[in-house]
Parts: sequence; C-alpha cells; structure tokens
Amino acid sequence: MTDNPTRPRRRAGAPGRVRTLPPWSLLAVGALAGGLLGGAYGALKPPVYSATAYVVAVPTEKSDPASALGFAQAYGRVATQLAVLGDAQVWAGVPVRTLRGAVRTATSPDAPMVSITATSSRADLAADMANAVSRALTRHAAGAKAGTHVELEPFARAVEPTEPSSASPALTGLVGASGGGLLGGLFLLVRPRGSRPEPGRPAAVPSPALAADARGTL
Repeated sequence: MTDNPTRPRRRAGAPGRVRTLPPWSLLAVGALAGGLLGGAYGALKPPVYSATAYVVAVPTEKSDPASALGFAQAYGRVATQLAVLGDAQVWAGVPVRTLRGAVRTATSPDAPMVSITATSSRADLAADMANAVSRALTRHAAGAKAGTHVELEPFARAVEPTEPSSASPALTGLVGASGGGLLGGLFLLVRPRGSRPEPGRPAAVPSPALAADARGTL
C-alpha cells in the first residue's frame, strides 16, 4: 500500500499573489510629501516685511531733464554704497552690514526716480531703514549739487507695511506639492522596469507505456 502525501492546503483568506501599488501612487505620495514640507516651511519661517521710499532727481537752472535722468541712474547705484549707508545707520539704528543686506534700489529708464526698498522681519524697522537711506541719499546729492546741477527731492516716504511680503504657507505648500509631484513623475520615467514573470509549466504526466512498466515492477 503506497502512501499518498497530502498537499498542504492554503490558508483561508491568504492572497494568491502580492498586489503591487499602481504607478500613479508615486505621484500622489510625492505631491503629498512636498505639500506637507512646503507648508511647514512657510509656517515656520519668520515673515518678511518690505517698505519702499521714493526720491526724484530734479534739474536746476543750469541743467536739463536728460541730465537729471542720468544722475538718477547714478544715485540708484550710489545708494547702497558705504558713503550713504554710513550716514543712514545713524537714523535707522542698525549697523551698516544690516543695511547692506536689507536695502535694494531700483531706477526707471523713463523717469528720474529712485526707489529704495528695505526688508526686515519687523514692519517698523523696514520702513525706518528705507526712510533712513532715502534721507542719507538726499543729503549726499545736496552736497554735490554745485557740480552736478541736480538735486534729489523726497517723493514718497516709506510707510509701515501691514502685511508680510513673504510667501504664505498655502503658497509654499502648493509649490512643494508641485515639486513633489514632478519628482514622482521623473522617478516613474527613470525607474527600472522588471521583467514579466514566466507562466508556470504544467506538471508532466507519464506516458501510457511508462505507466504500464511501472505497474509491472510492483
């Protein structure tokens, strides 16, 4: 009597094969992770405030508007130099290195005007620094008026901003989600593709002749 070994039964409820996640899940995970990181960065980073003051170049009787426009361009570059910032630090109450890192100027090719923008984590300090540099630049231009025949006049004082100029957590979260989704898509493009599994071969069945020989030997 031959023993017929019983095959092990599968456990009830055990899946036949492991299911893999769909490819688009990487996009969702990347966008979610990027959105969370971007939102956290925007919430934890201190807000930044910006204030802007304006000065305008005015020609004297010995000059013309074209000269005033040219000197406005020059004073826009001089405003962030040590000669001006050294005087501005007295009124702003901050060192020169702080003014140099926080103050930016801009000029227009069509109007003899200089804009002076200061940024700070404090709204009142941003306005004070912009007004201090504007005042120092105006006094510097007044001292050179005899040779340039152009003077600078205050056009608009910087006011204390009521809202930060830095990006909100919602915006940084949106940017982070876009970047995370993009990285997930790039990973899908460059990831190695596995070969398809070959289907299992069916069990070999003995031929009738071999089966008869086997019975004769028993």
